[in-house]
Amino acid sequence: MTAATGVARAHVRAWGEIPEELLARVPAEQRGPGLGRDAVRLLVSRGTEVTHHTFRELPRLLRAGDLLVVNTSPTLAAAVDGLIGHARVVVHFSTRGDDGRWAVELRNPDERGTTRARAGGPAGTEVGLPGGVRLVLEEPLSARGERLWWARVPGADVTALLREHGRPIRYSYTDRDQPLSVYQTVFALPSPDGSGSAEMPSAARPFTPRLVAELVSRGVQFAPVTLHTGVASTQSHEPPYPERFAVPEASARLINAARAGRRGRGAPERGTRGRVVAVGTTAVRAVESAKGPDGVVRAAEGWTDLVVTPARGVRAVDGLLTGLHEPQASHLLMLEAIAGRAAVDRGYDAALRGSYLWHEFGDVHLVLPHEGPYNSVENPLTQSIASATIGETEGSPM
Repeated sequence: MTAATGVARAHVRAWGEIPEELLARVPAEQRGPGLGRDAVRLLVSRGTEVTHHTFRELPRLLRAGDLLVVNTSPTLAAAVDGLIGHARVVVHFSTRGDDGRWAVELRNPDERGTTRARAGGPAGTEVGLPGGVRLVLEEPLSARGERLWWARVPGADVTALLREHGRPIRYSYTDRDQPLSVYQTVFALPSPDGSGSAEMPSAARPFTPRLVAELVSRGVQFAPVTLHTGVASTQSHEPPYPERFAVPEASARLINAARAGRRGRGAPERGTRGRVVAVGTTAVRAVESAKGPDGVVRAAEGWTDLVVTPARGVRAVDGLLTGLHEPQASHLLMLEAIAGRAAVDRGYDAALRGSYLWHEFGDVHLVLPHEGPYNSVENPLTQSIASATIGETEGSPM
C-alpha cells in the first residue's frame, strides 16, 4: 500500500464519503439570478482555527505584500467522440508529449451524456475520430496501470480537432454539458503550441476581473506560472502523472522577494514578509518543482512528476487556495504538507457540517499559516533566499 493510499483511507475513516447533495452539479452563476462566478463560499483555515466567508471577502482576508501564484493554463475541449469498429467510445486527450504523441484515456459513453471507465489498450487499437481522423494506441503511459496510453494521430492537427469537435470533459456528478467558456479561468492564456489542461485548474474559477482589480488595489500581487493538467479520473485516485510546467523568471523573483521580506510597493514593514499563497494544487506543484535545494525558486520549465507529501514538505509556498477534494484524492497529502493533518481534518469536518459544495463548480478552501510574528531576519532559509534574490535581481525591475 502506498503512502497516498494509506493517508486516503485514514481520511475516509475520519470524515467519510461525500454526500450526494454536496456535489456541485452546475456552476455558481447558474444557481440563481444575478449570481456570478464569485458567488461561492470560502472556508478559511489558519492552523486548526476555521472561519466561514464568501469568496467576495477574499480581498480583506489577504493583505498588502501577499502574493498569489496563479496557473495560466487554458482548459482544452479535450473530450472527442470516436468509434472502435462499430462500438462508440469517448477519447479524453490528456497530455501532449514532446514527440507529438498524446496521452489519452478511452471511456465508454453512458445514457446520461457522461462516461464510465473502460479497459485500456491493447497496443495497435485504432479509433476513428470525426473528419476521417485516425488515432492509434501505442503503449501505456506508465507501468502503474493501463488507463492512459500514448497514442498517435497520423497526419492530423489534434488542437484543431479539439477546437472543431471537442467538448470539455464532464464527470457524472454534473447535470449537463457546459460550453468551454465555463471551464476557462480569468487567468487562462493561450499556449503558443495549442497545449493546455485536460481539466480546468478549478481553484481559480471563482476569480472575476473585478475581484482581481480589488486585490491589486489593496497591494496583493500575482505571479503567473503554468502547469498543464492531465486527466484525473474520479474512479482512479492515482498519484499525478508527469505534467508540463513553466515558472517564468519574473514570477520566481516575485516569490523569492515575498518570502525574503524585501520592501516593495505596498509591501509590509521591514522584518515581516508577504505570504506566498498558491491558487490551486497545480500552482504548488509548479513552484515546488522549480525550487532548488537551497529553497530558492528559479526560472524552470519542462516535465514534473513531483508528488508533494507531508514527508517531503513544502518550502516555496505558505498557503493554498483550493477546492474541496474527495477523501481518496492524493491532493490531501499536499494540504497536509502545508497545514498539517489536524488542520485538514478540522477544515473538512467544518466543510461537511457547513454543507459546503465539492468539485470544480463548488466552494473553495483557503489554507493560511497560523498567525504569528514573522522572524524573517533570523531564519537561515529566509536569509539564503534574500541573498539569492538580491544577487539575481539587483538593477532589475520587480
